[in-house]
Amino acid sequence: MSDMRALYQEVILDHNRKPRNWGAIANPNRHAEGHNPLCGDHVKLTMNVEDGRIESIAFEGVGCAICKASASMMTGAVKGRNTEEAEQMVEEFRGMATGTLDPEQSHLGRLKVFAGVKDLPSRVKCAILPWHTLHAALNSEQQVSTEGASDPVPGE
Repeated sequence: MSDMRALYQEVILDHNRKPRNWGAIANPNRHAEGHNPLCGDHVKLTMNVEDGRIESIAFEGVGCAICKASASMMTGAVKGRNTEEAEQMVEEFRGMATGTLDPEQSHLGRLKVFAGVKDLPSRVKCAILPWHTLHAALNSEQQVSTEGASDPVPGE
């Protein structure tokens, strides 16, 4: 367990310091902004979807290391995938982060490093925010929040 925790910390720090797919895409055909009012995380996601496939994706914003690392790894994981696969990954990541899905029963690959976030209840929404924002962008929603009616973790 301590090896997994060390790997988790190493991955989070690496993606926080050097986020992949950082920035904005010029003239995106999908975009959304996500906000976590409880901790101040704010993610802007831009992407181009062509023929049902995510051709390009980028993010920017302000957030904690967990949120930034989650967004960095998410953009790398969904780039080149079709939108149905991306939506499946959104659901699997949400389930893994909340402890309702065994990570070994998912298609998340290296994203399984976030499985330990379920043990940090105050950080679950930080990890989920980029995924919640991706879901919004794929469904033509411009803005989304981790609170209120669009809470990705109801009952928290």
